[in-house]
Amino acid sequence: MTRIRGTQPPLPRRRLLRGGAALAAGGAGAALLPGCAPGASDGVSADGTVTVELWHGQSDTGKKAIEKLVGEFNRTHPRIRVDAGGGGVLSDAMLQKVTAALASGSYPDIAYVFGSDLASVARSPSVVDLGSALRDGETPWTSYWQAARDAVTLNGRIRAAPALLDALAVVYNKKLFREAGVPFPEEGWTWPEFVRTAEKLTDSGRGVFGTGWPGTGDEDTVWRLWPMIWDQGGDVIADDGKGIGFADEGVRALETLEALAGDSSVYIDPKPGSEQMYQVFLGGRMAMVATGPWQLPDILGAGIDYGVVPLPTYSGKPVTISGPDTWTVFDNGDARSRAAVEFVSWMIQPERDVRWDIAAGSLPLSTATERRPEWREHSERTAGLPVFTKALDNARVRPVHAAYPQISQALGQAVVAVLLGRKSPEAALRDCADKANAALLIPR
Repeated sequence: MTRIRGTQPPLPRRRLLRGGAALAAGGAGAALLPGCAPGASDGVSADGTVTVELWHGQSDTGKKAIEKLVGEFNRTHPRIRVDAGGGGVLSDAMLQKVTAALASGSYPDIAYVFGSDLASVARSPSVVDLGSALRDGETPWTSYWQAARDAVTLNGRIRAAPALLDALAVVYNKKLFREAGVPFPEEGWTWPEFVRTAEKLTDSGRGVFGTGWPGTGDEDTVWRLWPMIWDQGGDVIADDGKGIGFADEGVRALETLEALAGDSSVYIDPKPGSEQMYQVFLGGRMAMVATGPWQLPDILGAGIDYGVVPLPTYSGKPVTISGPDTWTVFDNGDARSRAAVEFVSWMIQPERDVRWDIAAGSLPLSTATERRPEWREHSERTAGLPVFTKALDNARVRPVHAAYPQISQALGQAVVAVLLGRKSPEAALRDCADKANAALLIPR
């Protein structure tokens, strides 16, 4: 993440929060259930060394960071050998890879699974419960950020370990603000102020947009809307679990997007991954973009004079979204399971977590990591990073629920319809509710 290292965060991770959840649609759980039997090999050699297979799905910087940490673990744990082959796919395709592996009965010991995909994977009885290991771990479980704990907890059980944590805030181009004579945004600003600011900063003659939004209908399109819904008191799923919890709040959030689109102040990225949207910002032609800490190295590299401010609010109470990823452990027999849990527990301790966070462009998993001198130094030299870390105090996560992919898909279609002027917010949300509510009625 750091400008000093000249690194870029791994692209697949950044489709995160964005993630592969929408690709999971419906059928994943059914494919998981047959994978009950452990893998063919017990992974224990003649000398008693246990081999653990790790599918991490990282590339470039993330891959190097993982391999370095794995090498250290293997040196300091001579009776365990972690094979960091990666799984042969990038993180975006990990859900499909793991689903197929569970169905065939030949799966890894550990996989890097997006938090939004955990509910689908955890339906398999081959997923190891990590409650005892994490609640009784070296670092108190309560010292991990609430968002990290929520992302790995399903029906009161800890089904995975947190692997990576981030949050959304608004990064803005100070030069464009100065040129337009617009004051810099400040903490506590509102969504109506955001809309007015974006309009003032839009200059069609120069090809400058006030802000941007993904327009493909995928998870990247959707997850940015949840803080706007939570801020109003809504939720992804209603308390009774039978329908969505954002029928009214979703309309107001979509009305905000409608206002941005109506003023032509929002760049709508037509391609998955938001790379075009970010390129517009990096090229100095977008004033504000909601993003995470992973984008800061590229912004620094582009020489943008930038600032970071928390997301706007409707209520005046700050809220953001975090998209934690997980280390999910699978049962390939007692020896391999114990070794896998030992590795995962080792990875998330502050001494290793801080190194992974800095390399991966993410945030500390725990307050204990945040207190590490390495993180404090890194935070002080990376402009705006403390804003993202502070936002974790008010961060929420998407529910670990098997119907989430269908809800996301329905809301993504609603967002695109409004951004492109095809439907009113009310009509788009009605269609979304019909599809999402139907998905919630399917037995899980």
